[in-house]
Amino acid sequence: MTDGQARDEVVRFTSDLIRIDTTNRGGGDCRERPAAEYAAALLAETGVEPVLLERTPGRTNVVARVEGSDPSADALLLHGHLDVVPAEAADWSVHPFSGEVRDGVVWGRGAVDMKNMDAMILAVLRAWAREGVRPRRDLVIAFTADEEASAADGAGFLADRHPHLFEGCTQAVGESGAFTFHDGAGRRIYPVAAGERGTGWLKLTARGRAGHGSKVNRENAVTRLAAAVARIGEHVWPTRLTPTVTAALTELAALYGVDADLDDVDALLGKLGPAAALVEATVRNSANPTMLDAGYKVNVIPGEAAAFVDGRYLAGAEDEFRATLDELTGPDVDWEFHHREVALQAPVDVPLYAQMRAAVEEFAPDAHVVPYCMSGGTDAKQFSRLGITGYGFAPLELPEGFDYQALFHGVDERVPVEALHFGVRVLDRFLRTA
Repeated sequence: MTDGQARDEVVRFTSDLIRIDTTNRGGGDCRERPAAEYAAALLAETGVEPVLLERTPGRTNVVARVEGSDPSADALLLHGHLDVVPAEAADWSVHPFSGEVRDGVVWGRGAVDMKNMDAMILAVLRAWAREGVRPRRDLVIAFTADEEASAADGAGFLADRHPHLFEGCTQAVGESGAFTFHDGAGRRIYPVAAGERGTGWLKLTARGRAGHGSKVNRENAVTRLAAAVARIGEHVWPTRLTPTVTAALTELAALYGVDADLDDVDALLGKLGPAAALVEATVRNSANPTMLDAGYKVNVIPGEAAAFVDGRYLAGAEDEFRATLDELTGPDVDWEFHHREVALQAPVDVPLYAQMRAAVEEFAPDAHVVPYCMSGGTDAKQFSRLGITGYGFAPLELPEGFDYQALFHGVDERVPVEALHFGVRVLDRFLRTA
């Protein structure tokens, strides 16, 4: 059981990490090294030997291994990223890089995504070092760069260039899962991620005939592009259920006492009330236009126009995604992957999932733990290239009215101190039994 020092440290570490500005603006504009050095120093004090690795100067990753008591057991990877998305200080109630603790809440960019989990891992390992605790299986700890962009300087680099550091790892635990979801009717649901939709960020390019803006032009690249973008934005994708989403719907239907009619998923979602939000984004593929780039002067028809689309696809549905984009873009618009990552699927009928469920239920006896599929993605995609099955488990007990999911990449990101204390206790309990 974690001690009072661990609960104090998880708050301090979260605050300290927030104060280290690791804003990832994309295009390589980020520097994680100060945060990596901070985490590595804390790890070194537990007796492990962390290594710092960079593909690009300043884009630093930390990897360490905690030896388990059973050398025949598979290793477990614990990973968390050090970078954060940008924050505009003028929009915030508290400066986003202050790490201020106010009224029992830690404020700042990264408080939930995901410097809180990084701090939990550090606090638990340091508590174990004080107690002389050893895990049953080896634990590989990875604090990564560049998760908020392409992961090319982070988990992708580690998986491609340093796979030996993850030898023996078959399962992984990372971000986004085991947080309290209040359904407004007194139920407290704790979704544990057991899958992710694939990432298909697309660039669309329309070509046409350049000319004067006052002339008739039936080959206008902007018109062609706009038509394709409108078709994509208005398209209604068919329902496609993965095993994880099927399990989520089945368990939620049982919780609400309704028939789990998987032949009419939209009707079923309507019976789940607010809890439908845990599932509705992952019952089908999606494609949302997000950026447009065309022209340079109002009276000139450009010969080329471009757009970007955030596409996501479920496990087993990438071929359908590609074929649908071919149809929606039509003959006058080309598309290509600007960034692509695989969809993930993890089994929920395995001991590791049961251990995560049990750890949450020990400290939240009224919890309803359910599997869910993430609508976005994490570093688990990169680590899957090494044959590692990933889950999202960053436990937080949150008060009603605290919209955890809205704070991801949102203004006034923050986490309650009590939520961090809960997370340390649950993570400690889980890792002792994993």
